[in-house]
Amino acid sequence: MVVLKAQNLFKDYSTKENTTRVLKGINLEVNDGEFISIMGQSGSGKSTLLYVLSGLDKPTSGKVIFNGEDLATLNDEKLSKIRRTKFGFIFQFYNLVPLLNVEENIMLPLELEGLNKKNYKDKVENILKVVGLFDKRKKYPYQLSGGEQQRVAIARALIIDPQIIFADEPTGNLDSKTGEEILKLLLNLSKEHKKTILMVTHDNYAASFSDRIIKIKDGLIE
Repeated sequence: MVVLKAQNLFKDYSTKENTTRVLKGINLEVNDGEFISIMGQSGSGKSTLLYVLSGLDKPTSGKVIFNGEDLATLNDEKLSKIRRTKFGFIFQFYNLVPLLNVEENIMLPLELEGLNKKNYKDKVENILKVVGLFDKRKKYPYQLSGGEQQRVAIARALIIDPQIIFADEPTGNLDSKTGEEILKLLLNLSKEHKKTILMVTHDNYAASFSDRIIKIKDGLIE
């Protein structure tokens, strides 16, 4: 089943002097439970594509259709709701809150949704076990390694049970061994927990973990 579809996507960035066309008519379908890598050289448009597909940025023209709805037609409130409840985000920089411990960082999306954290106690514990951080749940970000911080970011993305996880260079800041552990975790989420994952990477080894590789060159799918 197709959960996300791009139809003739264009994206321009304009300054006073000129306009740069970054995406030049992208067509793409993402199936439920699929693990996709988006690859391309620096400046190819791969991160822009991820941001447009996830509703973090709007296309200049074209459509992004999620579960039958065109994201561009939704008002800010509805779009924000989808990003908070249907999409999970993992970035190269972990974006953890330094003053919150592991457990509190993971539960942050629940607070943003106004949900009672007590009702999610079992779920938080289960996710901590999935990402291998149960024994570090009371630690603070400064007490964790880079790989552990990225695991917290993944757990935070999972707590709302998103339909799609968008990952932008999730192993970019990690050494090869730790990066491989994160990739195995993402693979497990895809296969065992049936999560749809779109991952931007420039690393062929990282991309080898995915079901399908989409190569972007000069704003187009090769």
